[in-house]
Amino acid sequence: MTAAPALVLAPPRATRLTVLAELAAVADPEIPAISIVDLGVVHSVEVGAGPSGAIRVELLPTFIGCPALDLIRSTVSDRLVEFGRPIDVEFVRSVPWTTERITAAGRAALRRCGFAPPSDPADVRCPYCSSGHVAMDSLFGPTQCRSLFYCRDCRQPFEAFKRI
Repeated sequence: MTAAPALVLAPPRATRLTVLAELAAVADPEIPAISIVDLGVVHSVEVGAGPSGAIRVELLPTFIGCPALDLIRSTVSDRLVEFGRPIDVEFVRSVPWTTERITAAGRAALRRCGFAPPSDPADVRCPYCSSGHVAMDSLFGPTQCRSLFYCRDCRQPFEAFKRI
């Protein structure tokens, strides 16, 4: 009896859209409920011509000195290996990241996991009960981009993204 020939699968076709679809599955390391695409960290994606053209991804740091930058870069590279092309992932600062880049789906994901999406401090609403009857406990949260709040109605503490 002879062995069946090994099945060799070709790498998936790399286009800007297929690369973006893969990046949409990369979770933010600090808030895994939101992808780096919905967080607005992905600035640009370019796919070089031909089957061996490089995939270039430019990312925006949410804050200078963010401790997750190296982890995000390596996770993106690992996710794109399946395309079988050279990969170049770089953080750029030519355009600043702002909270306006967070998508509607990203804002909904933040609410579902107990974070108030970015807003002016006077407009922060509790992600649990939607009450506006909240108090800021601390301007400084566990990361530079978040503050600590307390809901006076449902009595839940929560974090809110600072508007940048």
